[in-house]
Amino acid sequence: MAEILIGLISGIVSGTGMGGGTILIFLLTFTQNVEQHVAQATNLIFFVPTSIIAILVNIKNKNIDLKTGNIIAGAGIIGAIIGAKISINIDVNILRKCFGAFLLIIAIHEIYTIYKLYKKEKNTNNINIEITRKKG
Repeated sequence: MAEILIGLISGIVSGTGMGGGTILIFLLTFTQNVEQHVAQATNLIFFVPTSIIAILVNIKNKNIDLKTGNIIAGAGIIGAIIGAKISINIDVNILRKCFGAFLLIIAIHEIYTIYKLYKKEKNTNNINIEITRKKG
């Protein structure tokens, strides 16, 4: 049952374009005690069908620049080969720490982005209040 819930959560996150694999790896290692290498390999199996569905939906909605996407896909394939070779040879504990650092960096970036949007919105609202006061 836990695997179904993990797959559902990861699929929803993946469908929104936020990287369900990151959530999947975290949930497998944290809740199921799956070794990091196994969780990352499992993510690859999860990634193929979910990304195909996301690609089809986004092509239908005309959200994909196919020229840029093909260039990025080609470079991503090369990077995946290099990354797989590197990760196989890394100790599990080091791999977990690298993955944790990666998640931390993403979290900090997301919080900073939200903070910048909040500040921008707050400044825009202050400007609108001043304009309204001057008109009234």
